[in-house]
Amino acid sequence: MIAERLAELGIDLPPVSPPAGNYVGCVVVDRTVHVGGHGPIGGPERFAGKVGADLTLEDGYRAARATGLSILATLTAELGDLDRIERFVKVFGMVNVAPGFNRTPAVVDGCSDLLVEVFGEAGRHTRSAVGMAELPFDIPVEIELIARLRG
Repeated sequence: MIAERLAELGIDLPPVSPPAGNYVGCVVVDRTVHVGGHGPIGGPERFAGKVGADLTLEDGYRAARATGLSILATLTAELGDLDRIERFVKVFGMVNVAPGFNRTPAVVDGCSDLLVEVFGEAGRHTRSAVGMAELPFDIPVEIELIARLRG
């Protein structure tokens, strides 16, 4: 049970953050759930700025982990139970970077490591991690993902 695994790891999910525009946090189509872009919002730590200038690589990693927790909160609200997830398929991570910062995969590992820590092998996924000149509201990380649901 994923809820038991979260408790075992001492992980509390943050409150679900409402979308910042005219869209929904995720959409289920058949056995696939598409989660729209999430940032590190709702948790106890606040993150803002560019990784490589305002934030260190380690700060960026923590922001990506917080973003993953926000995604799991949205999935819990939508699905009712994270055990409905069969496996994570694709993560697309965007990092708000200072010029010259090119360690975006190490930042997005914050989310990827969380998914594997919680879901084990089912948390492994394909991934893209790209640097962006700006992200909404000056967040350092935005992540979207696709997961497959149990039949």
